Amino acid sequence: MTEPTLDDYKTLLAAAEAVKERAYAPYSRFRVGAAVLAKSGVSYSGCNVENVSFGLTLCAERVALASAVAAGEREFLAVAIATDKDEPVSPCGACRQVLAEFGGDMVVVLPGKNGPTLRPLDSLLPSGFGPADLPPPGGAPPPKE
Repeated sequence: MTEPTLDDYKTLLAAAEAVKERAYAPYSRFRVGAAVLAKSGVSYSGCNVENVSFGLTLCAERVALASAVAAGEREFLAVAIATDKDEPVSPCGACRQVLAEFGGDMVVVLPGKNGPTLRPLDSLLPSGFGPADLPPPGGAPPPKE
């Protein structure tokens, strides 16, 4: 797939809105839906799944991304996020880091009053740590100090 169009982003956001309805959020009642668009043109969605032990809660963005990776995808163009709030909610820090694993140039699509709001993931995770920060496979270990 080439560069997504505004209609592609709207479709992705609609998928996030739809899957949000399936969220399991009995504790916070904060439902989240997410959809990722792979470079193949296929989209994958996921919703948040809470746990009484909050640290075990799965965020919608990571569920959608894991679904895509399980299907063999490795390159992504965009992620859309939908909640029940009137204002857009951007991904949490953990989700930003996980999304960045697959490329900081991914577009984050959030609902807006006048249509989707688009932000590059890099703008939400400036100076983030990524695969390029590690030595190449088989490379020398870092020097001892």
